Amino acid sequence: MKSLFTSFLITGMLFGPLSSSHAAEEAPQGKLVLGLNDCIRMALKAAPELGEAQADIEQTASKLDEAKSYRYPQVEVMSLFGPAPQARAQDITPTIATDRSTRLSKLTWFTSADATLIQPLYTFGKISENMKAATHGIEVDRSRKEQRANEITLKVREYYYGLMLARELKEVVLEVQEDLASARKKAQKLLDDGSESVDQIDIYKLDAFSGEVAKLLEEARKGEKLALAALKTRLGLPAAAPLDIGSERLTMDEEAVPSYDAFVDRARLRRPEFRQIAEGIKARAALVEAAKANYYPDVFLGGLVSWAYADDRDRINNPYITDQYKHFYGGAALGLRWKLDFGITGAKVAGEQAQYNRLLSTKEFADANIPLQIKKFYLDLKEAEQSVTATQSAYSNGKKWAVAALANFDFGVGPAKEIFDALQAYARMRAAYFQSIYNYKIARANLDYAVGEAPLDGAK
Repeated sequence: MKSLFTSFLITGMLFGPLSSSHAAEEAPQGKLVLGLNDCIRMALKAAPELGEAQADIEQTASKLDEAKSYRYPQVEVMSLFGPAPQARAQDITPTIATDRSTRLSKLTWFTSADATLIQPLYTFGKISENMKAATHGIEVDRSRKEQRANEITLKVREYYYGLMLARELKEVVLEVQEDLASARKKAQKLLDDGSESVDQIDIYKLDAFSGEVAKLLEEARKGEKLALAALKTRLGLPAAAPLDIGSERLTMDEEAVPSYDAFVDRARLRRPEFRQIAEGIKARAALVEAAKANYYPDVFLGGLVSWAYADDRDRINNPYITDQYKHFYGGAALGLRWKLDFGITGAKVAGEQAQYNRLLSTKEFADANIPLQIKKFYLDLKEAEQSVTATQSAYSNGKKWAVAALANFDFGVGPAKEIFDALQAYARMRAAYFQSIYNYKIARANLDYAVGEAPLDGAK
């Protein structure tokens, strides 16, 4: 019995807190009383993991905006201001003088501005494929955020049901303690009355057993506190926050359990990981095509406007001569820009293709292992369901045994040892019954996670 309670109340409590089966009927003023869905909502709101996931979505969205922006004109402007030599038109008419030198005393100043415009017309997929990759990347990040929300929901359900289990087991210990106290009181009365059916050794046995039960009660209380503390941490509440849960006793669910195949079919439709892989494959395929597009040129429409002014320089109006310090001209043209390299583009294409192939392998792994994961949780559910029925019958008979043993002891016709054996059997089976219900609920929570069920009553 001791090992049973130790494993249930200490180890179990660290991994399965909250959903009190014995929440106070009237919570003290100021105490926060939450149901399971309330806890899930609060945990999802407080979870830093979801903030990180949202930041990933926004980052990928910025890449989509960047890819879209390449469709629009790009303008580059450069302006200069500095010294320039003086120049006169007479120095090149009627002949070009070649003996003119520049002296510091003959310097003037100039300012200029050059603007170029590039409007992409056709890029062989460089822009469109990157846009497609970013669009699918956003869906990947959204699915990843949904997966994290499902993980948080699963953990909250474990804590919630674990706290319910802790309180149920504590009630079992209190019930045994109460029966032992009643038996001890009756034994002492019989001993004081001089009954031959009871001796001092029976009193010692009852006291020894009561001490073990008291120890188990303290372990149960400790497990309850740890479970509640774990829940507070998951909800983002301070340790001193007055919190309780508003659920009823730990009982079996009444809804029918779908078949294994139904769970698998549902998982393929809802499981975030399946959507992540599907969208990721599409994104990687687009990136492969975008890398291949670098083999081809970019067709664009270009425009140029250039202006410069310098004092003490004559303007030259001659299409054969351009004065970089004093001029104004512009124009537009259809252009072709082609970057040729020796192996760089090919290496990038190979790298993107490798990532694409990696995701295909991940898909094969998921297709094989997610149904296996569902199978395990489904069998856990069925095992727990059968265990609930078996242990319910066992603890019911154990209770009858304990009542009969206590009655016989009261009448002086039964030994004290029979009380110990009956109460141990009853407590063990009663604890196993609640443990089976807890296992059932955890298995169902794992199944909901495995098929990608919405955290809150079927609604995201």
